[in-house]
Amino acid sequence: MNTEALARLAEERVDHRFKGLPPDADGLTVGELAAQRRDLFTGGFTTPVLALSAERLEHNLRLMETYAARHGLAFAPHGKTSMAPQLFHRQLAYGAWGITLALPHQVRVARAFGVERIFLANELVDPAALRWAAAELAADPAFRLVCYVDSVRGAELMDAALREAGATRPLDVVVELGAGEGARTGARTEAECAAVADAVAAAATLRLTGVAGYEGEVPRADPERVRAWLDRLVALAAALDRAGRFADAEEIVVSAGGSAWFDAVADAFAGVPELSRPVLKLLRSGAYVSHDDGHYREITPFNRVPQEGALEPAFRLWAQVVSRPAEGQAFANAGKRDAAYDLDLPVAQVVRRDGAERPADGIAVTGLSDQHTWLATDPEADLAVGDWIGLGLSHPCTSFDKWQLIPVAEADGTVVDYVRTFF
Repeated sequence: MNTEALARLAEERVDHRFKGLPPDADGLTVGELAAQRRDLFTGGFTTPVLALSAERLEHNLRLMETYAARHGLAFAPHGKTSMAPQLFHRQLAYGAWGITLALPHQVRVARAFGVERIFLANELVDPAALRWAAAELAADPAFRLVCYVDSVRGAELMDAALREAGATRPLDVVVELGAGEGARTGARTEAECAAVADAVAAAATLRLTGVAGYEGEVPRADPERVRAWLDRLVALAAALDRAGRFADAEEIVVSAGGSAWFDAVADAFAGVPELSRPVLKLLRSGAYVSHDDGHYREITPFNRVPQEGALEPAFRLWAQVVSRPAEGQAFANAGKRDAAYDLDLPVAQVVRRDGAERPADGIAVTGLSDQHTWLATDPEADLAVGDWIGLGLSHPCTSFDKWQLIPVAEADGTVVDYVRTFF
């Protein structure tokens, strides 16, 4: 990582661009504000404000480092979850091989902060982006970029753009095996994958270095169907290797792994046979870094293998009750612009009043407007205008992208850092 670029994040000035930060901090640098170690609840922060738990963030980083090492997996967590170079840096410090990304812009962000290994989980056919990639590869011999290819047409477009750009280093590509009919991207059959491999072999600007896919798209996914697809992926790697398709590769990449089935990936990849080159078994799960209080809490593989540990939800969105217009109804001042809602509504967890915190008993989130949370309250619920309400969120990927600068708070409320996102 480029530590100078990371350090410059602390030099950014706090101002109106950043939601929830103290108005009296305008003009301070982020570093200066962090050094003040303000209290999230009494230090001038305004609602709504999203906070990350320092302790839970650390726990999740350590847990997945340990899990990957225990199962002999390299780890390239999906950076599109957070798009936060500070978190990329911490993930790499906790043993990650590199960072996975999905779009050219995201790759440019990672490169601006010195990430040297990037797995692009998408087929890259944009000529302007390929010209940039060719220049980046030429300028930095240490930079490694691996990306998907799932069609003959895609390989031809990539080759044409790279040749026109005068590429001096081949672009490493992995054939993407689709998860099944009706799934997302990827070649659907092994025969199609072989044709893609042939097209790559015909392109001097490309180098085939492995196979990959996303088991989370397996139709009607269950352990048996997911394992069957993963076995196909492993078999595809072996078949292409027998056909001599990885002759130019230094290692063979076999990659899968979202946040719902990484236990199945670990089991299947343990059975990768000996191939002609060393094998990089690359896991790409990304949501773990913050986890959540909804979708990922329900589907995490650690529910199936609790002996391996447990992730902890690190996000909490704090809003303030601004209206109690009728019995059984209240409104808080956070809405769709502040909270993820694409998978599940937020969950009312705690209420704060006069410095005291208690469970949000009898309070349920029933809907979101642009800037309001709809709350239904039982008759015994103690909720008043002015109370702060802490909300648990579902889906990290659409939580991070609503906040440009996120306070990181310790358990006692002390804000010790700020995470900058780039969406």
